[in-house]
Amino acid sequence: MAGPTQDFWQQRFETGETPWDRRGAHPQLLQWLDQGLITPAHRIVVPGCGSGHELLALGEAGVAAIGLDYAPAAVALARARLGGLPGAVEQADVLAWQPAEPPDRVYEQTCLCALHPDHWRRYADQLHGWLKPGGLLLALFMQARRESASQGVVEGPPYHCDINAMRALFPASHWQWPAPPYPAVAHERGWAELAVVLQRV
Repeated sequence: MAGPTQDFWQQRFETGETPWDRRGAHPQLLQWLDQGLITPAHRIVVPGCGSGHELLALGEAGVAAIGLDYAPAAVALARARLGGLPGAVEQADVLAWQPAEPPDRVYEQTCLCALHPDHWRRYADQLHGWLKPGGLLLALFMQARRESASQGVVEGPPYHCDINAMRALFPASHWQWPAPPYPAVAHERGWAELAVVLQRV
């Protein structure tokens, strides 16, 4: 398998070497909650939930999200953070996992940019297959372009989610795109994420 292995992620969570971690819920998630794009009536999946900051925020809002992560250490952290709040955490490979019922929402923050681009097509197909028609993909596309990209080097994680690549990965035949520009949410590591809400066709 191209890109980071399960052992790679397990080691990162065991040692706390998680520089992408904001140590709290993403501000864009909180904004989407405030806007009513996510409510307790919605079934929502959070792939690559990591240590569970977003699951905690959702649980505190009464939203019973399903968090997925590949690494057992991340699953343990997320379950501990969620505690007795609504929601659940499953250890799963997002390239193979299937929901018991189609969700209304998928919150995509750190999973796509953690996957090697060789796996993006499969992952995008999974997201389309999971969501019910009309459901929303609440996406934060990581902007982490490196100088080596000009020589064709694929470097990550996080892998740079160029907006042109995202338009090809999530085509208009499968997703309704809002008109740009898209809000860019800064990260303390010098990266940024483009906030885009896609509706499944």
